[in-house]
Amino acid sequence: MPEQPLRADARRNFDKIIKAACAVVAERGIGAPMELIARRAGVGVGTLYRRFPDRGALITAIGDHYIHELVDAARRAAETGPDAWTALRSLVIWCADPGRGALATALADLDTETFLSTPEFARSREEWIELLDGLVRDAQAAGAMRTDAGTSDIVMLLNVFTCHPAELPAHVGAQPARFLHLMLDGLRAGGTTELPGEPAPL
Repeated sequence: MPEQPLRADARRNFDKIIKAACAVVAERGIGAPMELIARRAGVGVGTLYRRFPDRGALITAIGDHYIHELVDAARRAAETGPDAWTALRSLVIWCADPGRGALATALADLDTETFLSTPEFARSREEWIELLDGLVRDAQAAGAMRTDAGTSDIVMLLNVFTCHPAELPAHVGAQPARFLHLMLDGLRAGGTTELPGEPAPL
């Protein structure tokens, strides 16, 4: 039997909890207190546990929300960007947002027996990769992106910025936008982006 849609008030509570949970987990990690999440969402702990009976259920919902946000962002970029390169560039910058990166870092700490291995997550991730790959191929076909780089390069570079920021050298972590723009210009011959920040002292 298909899952019944939530009532309007239940949907509002669900959305508030997920938004708060994403923020708190980004700040405190996947072990963040459930009471703190409820307080940040403005709901009672009982309301939180009625919707998510345990931490695993809440983390699964956060993961679903995260991957669906990636898919939606890729669709928006493809539909609204004036050209493939601009769309790809804006998508990469959106993905590398520090708050979003902190959430990705927390989720990356999970083992493979969590929602990360579910068919639903795998399908959404595959869709995200297909959308990203479409932008890469279109940008290359238009002559805007170097053809000796590929979608996997962008995924790996995003992993550096979003999933493992603690492993970055201190001067990179202090001004990630500068190095993100350097990375993007490295994907495009003749990049002219004005880099944020200042060069790190040698």
